[in-house]
Amino acid sequence: MKKLFIALLSFAATGSFAQQVGKITDPIEWINPLMGSQSKPSLSNGNTYPAVGVPWGMNMWTPQTGKMGDGWAYTYDADKIRGFKQTHQPSPWMNDYGAFAIMPVTGKLKFADDDRASWFSHKAEVSKPYYYSVYLADADVTTELTPTERAAQFRFTFPKTDSSFVVVDAQNKGSYIKIFPKERKIIGYTTKYARGPLPKNFKNYFVIYFDKDFTLAKTWSGKTLGNDLELTSDHTGAVIGFKTTKGEKVTAKTASSFISFEQAELNLKRELAGDSFDATKAKAKAVWNKTLSKIAVEGGSIDQMRTFYSCLYRTLFFPNKLYELDAKNQIVHWSPYTGEIKPGYMFAGTGFWDTFRALYPFLNLVYPSINKEMQEGLINDYKEGGWLPEWSSPGYANIMVGNNSASVVSDAYIKGLRGYDINTLWEALKHGANNEGPIEAVGRNGVKYYNELGYVPFDVKVNENAAKTLEYSYDDFTIYQLGRALKKPASEIEVFKKRAMNYKNLFDPSSGLMRGKNQDGTFQSPFSPFKWGGAFTEGNSWHYSWSVFQDVDGLAKLMGGHEKFVTKLDSVFSMPPVFDESAYGGVIHEIREMQIANMGQYAHGNQPIQHMIYLYNFGGAPYKTQYWVRETMDRMYKATPDGYCGDEDNGQTSAWYVFSAMGFYPVTPATDQYVLGAPLFKKVTLTLENGKTVVINAAANSNENRYVQSLQMDGKAYSKNWISHSGLQKGAVLNFNMSATPNKTRGSNPVDFPYSLSTEK
Repeated sequence: MKKLFIALLSFAATGSFAQQVGKITDPIEWINPLMGSQSKPSLSNGNTYPAVGVPWGMNMWTPQTGKMGDGWAYTYDADKIRGFKQTHQPSPWMNDYGAFAIMPVTGKLKFADDDRASWFSHKAEVSKPYYYSVYLADADVTTELTPTERAAQFRFTFPKTDSSFVVVDAQNKGSYIKIFPKERKIIGYTTKYARGPLPKNFKNYFVIYFDKDFTLAKTWSGKTLGNDLELTSDHTGAVIGFKTTKGEKVTAKTASSFISFEQAELNLKRELAGDSFDATKAKAKAVWNKTLSKIAVEGGSIDQMRTFYSCLYRTLFFPNKLYELDAKNQIVHWSPYTGEIKPGYMFAGTGFWDTFRALYPFLNLVYPSINKEMQEGLINDYKEGGWLPEWSSPGYANIMVGNNSASVVSDAYIKGLRGYDINTLWEALKHGANNEGPIEAVGRNGVKYYNELGYVPFDVKVNENAAKTLEYSYDDFTIYQLGRALKKPASEIEVFKKRAMNYKNLFDPSSGLMRGKNQDGTFQSPFSPFKWGGAFTEGNSWHYSWSVFQDVDGLAKLMGGHEKFVTKLDSVFSMPPVFDESAYGGVIHEIREMQIANMGQYAHGNQPIQHMIYLYNFGGAPYKTQYWVRETMDRMYKATPDGYCGDEDNGQTSAWYVFSAMGFYPVTPATDQYVLGAPLFKKVTLTLENGKTVVINAAANSNENRYVQSLQMDGKAYSKNWISHSGLQKGAVLNFNMSATPNKTRGSNPVDFPYSLSTEK
């Protein structure tokens, strides 16, 4: 028996058993929300927190291990929990807004966040997207949490004591609290806000109801406990207490609103009603399973299944809903631009510099109805604020570069979204493309130079000028594409087509790379292609030189033709991971993540180069895409606390994985094409919102068989290196014939290459 057991272990270790996972009926249970949470400012393995919420919900919740105000709210290596925080945080670098926390304590009344902190262990922690539970050892209390879109339920299991308490922390920077003992109720608001000046009339109003009478009710400010039942101060909180028997469960229902206390009460009543904790939990689980089941994968290893669904989970949060339903069931929102309550949709919590690349194209393919709401939200951003946001958190955040709202708007329309005011968005795109905004990260910083010279110069004190030039050039292409789709006259749109070629102005023939250029037309000198920052954004010339999404064939010609282009792509992986950090005055975490990955200059942990692997398809060597896509999925992603290779970034890095696992990727948003890689699983079934299905078969797929020998689409041989969005919308069956040896002739004919503007028929 012992020999048989050892043989079975050996067999399993080879992966022969590992490939036997069939169709998953309960995808939510394969997700690890702790993926990416073993991070710190100097090294990101995802910079995620275990988000307990529902898809695109207005609020999420997370256990809080960091101190109040710390962007690293939950880190896997921590050993104490300070509270359970309602969060809207898109990333630790952006930090949070409208946060408040709830924490049970026992024994001595402790309320300050260091004092109330309790030791915990991952061994006594259950982390699911729809449910979180942990044993707080110092309090001898188990806390459970389950969410809705704008509300949540807590269940605390207390020990036998006459000193059981729940602390509510409305956080600093201005907060209010009031206790209603007879109603077993606490209300409050928080104005905690991290990015930029406080928006007008910004308050997150919350209400909490308990199912047990209070024996104690006090408010506190800072570190001072008082007897008042109502308090306003910089840092306000409440403590309520009761006697409990061993194992007694106390439930708290909470909801919040950016509009008013009355709206928070309405949100609670509407979303929790008379539901028990377990009923809310079951509903949240069902919502997740319904949403996740749009993509069914089978025939992968257990690790691959867990990683796939954990990444899919991360694509379904941001941007999150900032809108609410009023008493008449009308959609309304607090405006971060005017401070007023306005009709219609509003979203927040995403940076387009990250998410235009894959996250928004992913929504357009799998979840277009939510992106239709997001497009309507963008219309309201423009009407209320005068500009489209590039980073909303909420409202305009002054961070990152580009004018990539153009891509987000254009891709949605070109991918078939309809039923919203696209002409107002068209005006918004033209306005953003031709004007500097009120802050650097809105509109186009350096636009006067860009429009006159065809590039943003290096020597005119406009930061990250080469990155801005390359992104504006692509953004102009997307505006041109939208204009064509809207049948705008040539007199209006040809200028954008012309500017889409501005990338050529920064190409340096001596290095074969993109390089900053001075106002007088000379290239910036001295030049190191390994220098991060300066002319570029969170990357170097080796990363940004591929940012010609709209005209890869034109870039290949600049580099000496398709063969030399492929050799140049190879160089990214074959060079050592050397770097020059002098522009930053120190090694930023993105540099470190490239250095330690053992993939040369390929820096998958940050966005600028993530599409580059797919560019082999434009040079006639798609088999190299197939190799490197699988290498990246295998080496850079795992459903573990250190499972990402850099910031996850609002679903973008996860969307790269989900697309790549399906076998294709949107290299050029605002076109109808996806560029082919190779699927990760034996079978993927994609159920589209229009009722059609896309089935991707790769029966011979395995760790060794990563290369595509041939492809049939709907039973016919298919030779192209791309597939169309419009074709998938009709329903399709793709049969990939996989092999351990590359087919070096398939896809090598330029007639099969993906779209480029300069070769457009």
